[in-house]
Amino acid sequence: MSRLPAPARQALTDALVAADQARRNGDFATRWANLEDAHVLSQPAAFAHVRVHLLMLRAAWALRDGRELRGQLLRLALTPIGHLSGRLPLGSTGASNVSPFEPMALPPELERLLRDEER
Repeated sequence: MSRLPAPARQALTDALVAADQARRNGDFATRWANLEDAHVLSQPAAFAHVRVHLLMLRAAWALRDGRELRGQLLRLALTPIGHLSGRLPLGSTGASNVSPFEPMALPPELERLLRDEER
C-alpha cells in the first residue's frame, strides 16, 4: 500500500509510544485512545496497520475482553484482504464497537497529517 507522509509517520510513532507508556501506567483508557489514533494513521500502510491491530489484540487480551479479542482477530484476518482489494474503511478507529466495513469521518487533526502533500 502507500507510504505514509512524514508527519503521519511521526504522529503514528508518537501515538504508539504514548499507548505503551499508558500500558506501563495501567491507564487502559489512554492506551486505547492512542491505539485508535494509531489505527487511523496506520491505515494507508499495510504492515503498520496489521501491527496496530496486533497491539489492539494485545490490549484486549490484557483486559480479558472477549468481545474485543474476537473483533481484533476478525480485523487481523480482514486487513490484508482490505489492502489487497483497496477496500478499507478509512477513518475507522479499528475497535470492535465499530463496523469493520464502514468508513468513519477522519478527525481533522489526523486528516491533516494524512494529506498527500509530500508525495
